[in-house]
Amino acid sequence: MKTTKYIVAAFSLILGLSSCYDLDVAPYDKVAQGNYWKTEADAKSGVMGVYAQLKNNGAYGYMPLFDTYSDIAQGPGGPVEQGTYNGAYDFLVQNWQDTYDGIQRANTVVKNVSGMAIDETVKNRILGEARFLRALYYFHLADFFGGVPVYDESWEVSESFNEMLLPRSSREEVWAFIIKDLTFAVTNLPLKWDASDYGRATKGAAYALRGKTYLYMKDWKKAIEDFEEIVYNKTNQYGYKLYPDYSALFTSAGPVPNDNETIFAIQNKGTTDNLYGMALCTLYGTRGSYGGGRATCMPSVTLADMYEEKDGQPFDWNNHIPGYNENDAVKKKAFLATLNSSKQKLETIPDTALLGNIYRGRDPRMMQSLIVPYSYYNGYIVGTGAKRQLYAIAAGTTVANGFIQNDRGWNVYFYRKFVPIEDMGGAITNRNHTPINFPVIRFADVLLMLAEAYNEDNQLEKAIVELNKVRNRQSTKMPGLNSGPAWLQVTEKEEMSERIMKERAVELIGEGHRFSDLRRWGLAVQYLNNRQEKDFTGEVRFTRKFTDRDYLWPIPSEEIQRNPALKPNNPGW
Repeated sequence: MKTTKYIVAAFSLILGLSSCYDLDVAPYDKVAQGNYWKTEADAKSGVMGVYAQLKNNGAYGYMPLFDTYSDIAQGPGGPVEQGTYNGAYDFLVQNWQDTYDGIQRANTVVKNVSGMAIDETVKNRILGEARFLRALYYFHLADFFGGVPVYDESWEVSESFNEMLLPRSSREEVWAFIIKDLTFAVTNLPLKWDASDYGRATKGAAYALRGKTYLYMKDWKKAIEDFEEIVYNKTNQYGYKLYPDYSALFTSAGPVPNDNETIFAIQNKGTTDNLYGMALCTLYGTRGSYGGGRATCMPSVTLADMYEEKDGQPFDWNNHIPGYNENDAVKKKAFLATLNSSKQKLETIPDTALLGNIYRGRDPRMMQSLIVPYSYYNGYIVGTGAKRQLYAIAAGTTVANGFIQNDRGWNVYFYRKFVPIEDMGGAITNRNHTPINFPVIRFADVLLMLAEAYNEDNQLEKAIVELNKVRNRQSTKMPGLNSGPAWLQVTEKEEMSERIMKERAVELIGEGHRFSDLRRWGLAVQYLNNRQEKDFTGEVRFTRKFTDRDYLWPIPSEEIQRNPALKPNNPGW
């Protein structure tokens, strides 16, 4: 854990939940903690700093990157994707450090607020928030590193940094600590907050995260109990439901009006003077997105081909273009165009009417989530204004000439999801602070996790009910399982597991869950190792490597040097 330079919980940047919390950053050596933690306002502003840490890159700020480590998205082929990283890899180190900083912020709140002479209801709610967030940070560590040292509020970095040399707790002990924190949060958090406090953790969020923890522990019955609590309003009226317009959840400046689907999200909407978002436009957007995206994260061809035909049949290119699957020349003929000498217009064009019918005839979430070849994207050029851009698969395309500019030159799909449309009506002013809230847990995810828990508990019919709810979203309307045609029939647990895996991929693309899913299912080696990542013209862009050691990341080398009690490292490291 790196040395903390601030009173981390008490003095942090505005969280961006509302204009009520306008906090200044104050170095630790300039403000004495004895002068703080006196009032309810101190306690409330203090817990804002715990939320603020979520968007740091090593905590949850770069959660979008995690899909690129899986089969449904790709980055440029970095160390994690190609299996060349080690315990000194900077992103891995940052994950450890930023997450422990979040834990220390939470610990500071728990320690100080517990002794404050303020209203007990207010106190317990704030303690519930801090412990929910501490659980969320420890969940991240347990997911990626396994067993880690557990430091609670009895440890104060400013006083005990040189003594913080605990050995690793087992992964089971970390899960147990998380459950304890979330049980407290379930008891003490409110069902809802006032509009001015939108985005703060709720009772439903605590149930959802506890259910997810039980799911990772493979305690199916307890997972079911927690998920059923909020899906079926067992003891309270939580009011969660699927938002009718899938795409609006991921392209609107948050909070989205009447959104009862988001259970807990990172709040990214700041103000002109206080930018407070994640770098979603930079990571997901193309050059013609606001401020110039870098398309660091790109949906994979594998993901695109997972989207079913509208009648629920599995998609197969050969059903539309004979020989496509077997012949790269056929692929190239289907997609490649050329520009005229001025680079202003297409000179030769493939059968775009056919491609349009192929894409439009699929699960609507495809076109809502991906920019596909020969579709349009409404971007924005700072200093020029809105710019409608065609995604043509041709050399020399530029934003200036009205095309999506593909700097990498890979013939891949791009994201619509989480990418600003034009300038979002003036809501975005910086590509690295995209004002679209990023969901950590939403209701569709809970429905699919409940379906998974039911299926593992041999309750197949109940599992089908929950999965079909997601498919039946108003803007999706995909036919339900067991609704008639043979290709929708599911009668066995193993068949249902395959359906759940696929549904999670197409529903949750871009939200950073797939890499963890493949690892917890024990399928990452099978799905990822020696996998050639190809574009849709058949060109190999890089080859993945994932072996048994990669199910857990290594404890960072510098942490082991500082604290030898962290040995032994994870298997294979």
